[in-house]
Amino acid sequence: MPEAIYQFPPGFLWGTATASHQVEGQNTNNNWYAWECEEGRILNGDKSGLACDWWGGRWKEDLDRARSTGQNAHRMSIEWSRIQPAPDRWDENALDHYRDIIRGMTERKLKPMVTLHHFTDPLWLTERGAWEDDGTPELFVRYVSKVVEALQEYVELWVTINEPNVYTYGGYMDGGFPPGKNETGTAFIVLKNMVRGHALAYKAIHDLQPQAQVGIAPNYRSFAPARSWMLLDKWMANFLSQSYNDAFPRALVDGKLSFAFNSAQIPEAKGTMDFFGINYYTRDLVKFVLSPEKQFNERFFPEGVELSDTGFLANIPEGLFEGLKWARGYGLPIYVAENGVENVNDDLRPRYLIQHIHQMWRAVNFNWNIQGYFEWSLVDNFEWERGWTQRFGLWGLDVDSQIRLRRTSVDIYERICKENAISSRLVEKYTPEIMDKLFPGFKGFRETP
Repeated sequence: MPEAIYQFPPGFLWGTATASHQVEGQNTNNNWYAWECEEGRILNGDKSGLACDWWGGRWKEDLDRARSTGQNAHRMSIEWSRIQPAPDRWDENALDHYRDIIRGMTERKLKPMVTLHHFTDPLWLTERGAWEDDGTPELFVRYVSKVVEALQEYVELWVTINEPNVYTYGGYMDGGFPPGKNETGTAFIVLKNMVRGHALAYKAIHDLQPQAQVGIAPNYRSFAPARSWMLLDKWMANFLSQSYNDAFPRALVDGKLSFAFNSAQIPEAKGTMDFFGINYYTRDLVKFVLSPEKQFNERFFPEGVELSDTGFLANIPEGLFEGLKWARGYGLPIYVAENGVENVNDDLRPRYLIQHIHQMWRAVNFNWNIQGYFEWSLVDNFEWERGWTQRFGLWGLDVDSQIRLRRTSVDIYERICKENAISSRLVEKYTPEIMDKLFPGFKGFRETP
């Protein structure tokens, strides 16, 4: 029977992404555990608790599921507070534990991409002011060197800092992340120190492991003017994009950080990226408003667009293509380091997944240098200030029993991973409602002889 196929290049990486605090469980020595213990910080008073019990060993069964369903890579993170529980102490047992996990990945033929900082800071670092303190970059590079020295046998792809823009905005601009501040000047200091920390880590990793590939994974948020004819809407959308999307990665290209009317020269950061990771979820429309309390803007989703369960995300796959075009401007290999949607009943995720991967294929078809895709996430996990209210996993999780629940999206992603392609047969079977969008005019195997 005739079939249309969107094929990806040989060797393309297909994986899922996780983060230590969200899946390990019993992380009780970092800023997010302290945040969970403060009343009103997490929706419904949720606690991470056992999370997905990876520290207890359930990483084995989850990675078995990843491998058996065709994945060939996995992105995970290291918990700084486990490696360095106190400023004067290293935990070699924790390093051994991570070595076991990463060795387990390679034994399952899953290529590791390892993130060294994913939102969490050790409590002892928080007491010093965390990334507000100008001494933190040097402390960070000591930790990075310890980890890389221990794990370099198994890891070639290192992400120094995940979503420094989200860490900065969440903790220092809108208060939803620890430490819950709303101080633009402090946010600039934090971002500047994260740029310095990345630059030092980049050099240290290459000193230890010259063949390593070192990059970052910023969150790309698409901002579009709500009224295309309104110059102030256009200006505000551009301003938000420059401050949120561009500030950190541009500093790693030209050694200059520009953020919300602040700037600093950081020459040691120039040229410190080997690849570009992009985390994309959704797009905002932006309207300029005369309200200092709202920072002169309102952001909202387009009318009539599909929304995730809690309305947190809108299904706008074209934004991923836009983000890949933006990332391509840095002239480096690209990985989609995160992309996914919260959807407990798995009625939106099949469309979201296929449509976004199709947009990535469009970019690949233009011969853009995209090396891999990591879906967020392998299994439902603890979603930061939103607790357990959002379910991003291909596999569902019953938190109390730790039972994994196979969703239909597992089957969809398995077919994509194993075939290294999106086929018309796959779309017709699982998401026939978007068949004409992805394969316009194609009749193919639907016709009876």
